[in-house]
Amino acid sequence: MYLDSDRRPTLTPKLALRIAFLGGIALVAFAVIFFRLWYLQVLSGDRYLTEARNNQQRKITVQAPRGEVVDRDGRLLVENRTGLAVKVTPEKLPRNRRRRRVLYRRLGRVLQMRPRRIQRGISRELRALPFSTATVKQDVSGPVVAYILERQEQFPGVTVERVFLRRYPHHTIGAHLFGTVGEVTKEQLKDERYRGVNLGDRVGQSGIEYQYDRFLRGRDGASKVQVDALGRLKRELTVVQPRQGSQLRLSIDLDVQKTGQETLAGGTGRGAFAVMNVHTGEVVALGSQPSFDPNLFSKVIKPSDYRRLRDPLNGAPLSNRATQGLYPTGSTFKLITATAGLETGVFTPDTVLFDGGSLTVGGVTFKNAGGGGHGALALRQALTVSSDVFFYQLGRDMNGTLRLQHWARLLGLGRKTGVDLPGELPGLIPTPRWRNRLFKRHLTDRPWSVGDNINLSVGQGDLQANPLQLAVAYATVANGGRVLAPRVGLRIEDSSGRAIQELDAPPSRRLNINPAFREAILEGLRGAASQPGGTSAKVFAGFPVPVAGKTGTAEKGAGRPDQSWYVALAPFPSPKYVVAVTDEAGGFGAETAAPMARTILAKLFGVRGDKARGGGPSD
Repeated sequence: MYLDSDRRPTLTPKLALRIAFLGGIALVAFAVIFFRLWYLQVLSGDRYLTEARNNQQRKITVQAPRGEVVDRDGRLLVENRTGLAVKVTPEKLPRNRRRRRVLYRRLGRVLQMRPRRIQRGISRELRALPFSTATVKQDVSGPVVAYILERQEQFPGVTVERVFLRRYPHHTIGAHLFGTVGEVTKEQLKDERYRGVNLGDRVGQSGIEYQYDRFLRGRDGASKVQVDALGRLKRELTVVQPRQGSQLRLSIDLDVQKTGQETLAGGTGRGAFAVMNVHTGEVVALGSQPSFDPNLFSKVIKPSDYRRLRDPLNGAPLSNRATQGLYPTGSTFKLITATAGLETGVFTPDTVLFDGGSLTVGGVTFKNAGGGGHGALALRQALTVSSDVFFYQLGRDMNGTLRLQHWARLLGLGRKTGVDLPGELPGLIPTPRWRNRLFKRHLTDRPWSVGDNINLSVGQGDLQANPLQLAVAYATVANGGRVLAPRVGLRIEDSSGRAIQELDAPPSRRLNINPAFREAILEGLRGAASQPGGTSAKVFAGFPVPVAGKTGTAEKGAGRPDQSWYVALAPFPSPKYVVAVTDEAGGFGAETAAPMARTILAKLFGVRGDKARGGGPSD
């Protein structure tokens, strides 16, 4: 028997099935690949081609200069200046990490910065804007710039660019009004008001710079450039120039602002003032002392400077005492007590009360500031001589009814005025409920008593208010009952000063103040500034503009000096302006604050060569 050497094993059905299965898988795989390629090249080719071309282009933002700020007469308050900033171009930096660290150390020595700080700052900016230049330091001096440019081989990727920086030509004058700018924070970027702002951009952080940032900020420009596959710059494609922000005109009078701040600085150096039109609410001047130079914030402020500006032992210069002060007001509060008592029927303008020099209630004796008595008095005379005992009796009679607290709030105390400045504080009008709640929580030594209402009637005790709130209260009585929202911004303008948008104030609240009551109060205030025995008559003797005003001396206790107050309305009998001034350690109102108010009024009304005169010991 012979064997067939060409015989092959037969293909079993099981093997055939396996081969068919594998072939099917291969066919499906090829089909998927084929249709995928067909989809990418035929159906989606145009879209991917566009994306590929876009990957060759980068957009570099060019920040816009902020708009200027001018006073009511067009005088420059805030402007821009050009500075030199040291920046790095990411694609030109050394690729080697060691060489890059050497560059940062070299830059650190020249710019007097820590290399690690330079590295962190560049990394943070490049994460946000990968293809833009990163700022190392702004506002670099000319010699430093020259040193870097003359040694470009030692500073690869380092460039110098002109940038716009904020400039405040009047330095400490109006600092709290104008505010500051600074780099936008990550938290702010989440806010809708910062839409379109990028990390590293400088925005308003306080004052007018913050309040009207969206107008002042302007519109950034952009350069579109072409890069190669490695991200290296090849050429510039298009340039969109930045557009400067709009100009902002304020209601501020620069001369009055300067006079007010210089006058405050001549006192104890800590206080505030407000000057406002009683009919429109336009703020003519608003100042706080001590002040600061906002130019410190034009670039990155040193931590030591920031701590110094916030230090209470240094007077906390960043605090705006005109809108954030929490003070007892002394006898300037008597206008509010008089209005409350008259409007609620507790007394009339001709009601006579006896001032024997003191009032004893519940075993506690409340005395006049000077210790003596004034005898039988009606409202006009009580305001003229500033009789404490007269108003103590009103406070006693209104205790338990909240009439005094109610009218204080109606006139604008214990609530925000609505001024177009950030950070305003509402202050406090003490009530029985407020004090009793503190007592239950062991935060005070006693519950409410009639003595608290007596103290409130003359602006003492737990009352907390600021000069702008007092200005609003006095303006309300002066204009017949319109509670105004003070306004600093007047309008938005283009670079040539043409109006783009008027900044209207919100509607005012209306109070029903009896004209006869209003007249009696104003006549009492006029007597205080003009009649013999008036608390500020000596201060305003010979002043050519008729003034109605009220002194105030707030006792602080604990051995601290008294706080001096004065609020003036002028010209009498149809006031146009209110001036509220306080010096935290000025003593009697007639000795410090009243002469300050006279100096401000002299500038306001153009009285030349005027010198304030000293007053007497009354509050």
